[in-house]
Amino acid sequence: MKPIQHSKLLANGFCFAMLLLPACNSTNNGQQKTSDSNTLDHSHTDTSLSDNKVKAKAPDANNKTEQGYALPRNTANLAQSPIDIISGDADTDGMEQVYFTFHSDINVTENLGHTIELEFKEGSTCIVNGKDYASKQFHFHTPSEHLVDDVTFPMEMHIVNVLQDSANKPSYLVVAVLFKMGAENKFLKELLDKIPAEEGGKDTLQTGEVKLDDLFSQFTKNDIKSYYTYNGSLTTPPFTESVHWVVMKHIVEASEDQIMAIEKMEGNNARHVQALNNRKVYNE
Repeated sequence: MKPIQHSKLLANGFCFAMLLLPACNSTNNGQQKTSDSNTLDHSHTDTSLSDNKVKAKAPDANNKTEQGYALPRNTANLAQSPIDIISGDADTDGMEQVYFTFHSDINVTENLGHTIELEFKEGSTCIVNGKDYASKQFHFHTPSEHLVDDVTFPMEMHIVNVLQDSANKPSYLVVAVLFKMGAENKFLKELLDKIPAEEGGKDTLQTGEVKLDDLFSQFTKNDIKSYYTYNGSLTTPPFTESVHWVVMKHIVEASEDQIMAIEKMEGNNARHVQALNNRKVYNE
């Protein structure tokens, strides 16, 4: 077996600072205002599951009623994701700085029907102030799940990391990257060439065929330091409320053809926005 090869996020040993919650638990052509048309209305938080269908059953859904991603009505859960981030209400004080470094190798690509997903090779990590998170996978939602100032974007990518010493109750760190329509994206071109066309297809990648470096090279040093963060949940069943969310402010460009190619494979798989319920969103 080949030894694990690490690709440090940006090749020159690049690190970036972010703020996280201490507890462990613009409008342009690419941005789309939520409307009352036939498209998904993210602003409506009290909705029936039938309003939010996806092409295929979520892999961790227990039954058909969980297929549509939206949490059932009258839930007692109060820290759910995604949310509508209102920039003017975000808190800018009281957070400690946390430094990230990814050591990652992407080695599997899957067409799950409800999303496309790329898995990190075992041993890939996201190091946060010396604490190791296991980098598990990244996947896409079309349109975006998080809104910023009531704006929905065409696509959102989630990089999912799990605290390695949290076997009993997993603690997640998820980095969200929003996309708008614009120039062709090199990172997406790499991965779209590797995604199996057939639903359920799964292929192995060679080291370096798809690289996170090619995504984050599209961020300036100032972009990397600009983000929103809050405590929330997974956006698919079982909606576990142990996620530190980091939503990058920089909106990455991708061509219309690239975004539509992903949307064609996975359909509309964005969960409706959830109530903030007195949680704080922090703005850096």
